[in-house]
Amino acid sequence: MLRSIIQRSPATLGALRFNASRSFTAAVDTTGDGPAFGLNEMQMQLQETARRFTADKIIPVAAHHDQTGEYPWEVIKGLHSIGLLNPHIGEKYGGMGLGCLDASLITEELAYGCTGIQTAAEANNLAQAPLIIVDNESINNKYLTRMVEEPLMCAYCVTEPGAGSDVAGIKTNAVKEGDKWRINGNKMWITNGGVANWYYVLARTDPDAKTGKAFSAFVVDANTPGIEPGRKEINMGQRASDTRGISFSDVLVPEENMLGRPGDGFKVTMGAFDLTRPLVGAGAVGLARRCLDEATKYSLQRKTMGKPIAAHQGVAFLLAEMAMGVETSRLAVRRAAWEFDQGRRNTYYASVAKAMASDVANKAATDAVQVFGGYGFNTEYPVEKLMRDAKIFQIYEGTSQIQRLIISRHVIDTIAGQNS
Repeated sequence: MLRSIIQRSPATLGALRFNASRSFTAAVDTTGDGPAFGLNEMQMQLQETARRFTADKIIPVAAHHDQTGEYPWEVIKGLHSIGLLNPHIGEKYGGMGLGCLDASLITEELAYGCTGIQTAAEANNLAQAPLIIVDNESINNKYLTRMVEEPLMCAYCVTEPGAGSDVAGIKTNAVKEGDKWRINGNKMWITNGGVANWYYVLARTDPDAKTGKAFSAFVVDANTPGIEPGRKEINMGQRASDTRGISFSDVLVPEENMLGRPGDGFKVTMGAFDLTRPLVGAGAVGLARRCLDEATKYSLQRKTMGKPIAAHQGVAFLLAEMAMGVETSRLAVRRAAWEFDQGRRNTYYASVAKAMASDVANKAATDAVQVFGGYGFNTEYPVEKLMRDAKIFQIYEGTSQIQRLIISRHVIDTIAGQNS
């Protein structure tokens, strides 16, 4: 559906990209004299398409996938068929080439339905981000084009059992042998690990170099001999997502599958987060918004002391806090996404958005359970799942503590630079 809309009106898509590069939208304020906070026509179509798909295809099956851990292939195929999967892949590779702000609209809506399913889809964006940033035409023709042609998944293989936030501690190594690289090591907590068609892999190629030049990046077909996915991890939340360890034992990768030059891996890997962290924040906003909606509906139905609990100030203030968090974290997400779409470095804004939205989602989930009382602690009601799903936002793609480290360094360096 969405793909046909865009194909039918390339001028509209061009206008979308132009508008997104100037402001959030031109739908409310068309004078260009100041900020505008609405969405333009194409962005509203994106949002509405994702919202309807979520209501029709995700919410009805979310509990099933949470309880069984079954991978949501039927949902993934549906997302692919209407153009909501892999939104960043450029037109020259068959995709729509949507910006970060545009994609954040999709992500928030999918996350409203189920962040486990949304994370499964979002993991494609994370794995593809380094390829999009480097834009090696040969690699992208081979690996991105196939993602548009078929509902395939890919995975970002960076984290290891002993190296999460500390990327410098990565031990997976790659040794040059003729026109190939031999990779050995173990990765952990890899989203889409067991269903991926290919992996983005970060490996140490220079044991003597400093962190910034010690690593190289590779694109590796999942069916390459020597790759062994581990068991599916049973996590606290987001159970629809497929998370596994991946072992690499004498895996031979062609030289042309190196992304960038030897030693570029760390820079490429970190650069991908500027695109994906705002989207993680958008997912957290979607979850927080669902918490607010569920808690509000319940508070209007549940009565104590002769009136709906929404009429009690203690409950009403919890709802107000949730609403404040949703609105402000969404603005942070859209600022970070907009900065990326300008072609400017948005690392600071991306960290602000991810840290804030993640904390808001966790508080909203906790407060939603509180509004539900004892029922909130029961699996028959939706908020206990939301609470379990929320926690990982403070952990994956850089913990909330790492985001605060990035934010504080930026603030300190900025002020120090002004005073020097």
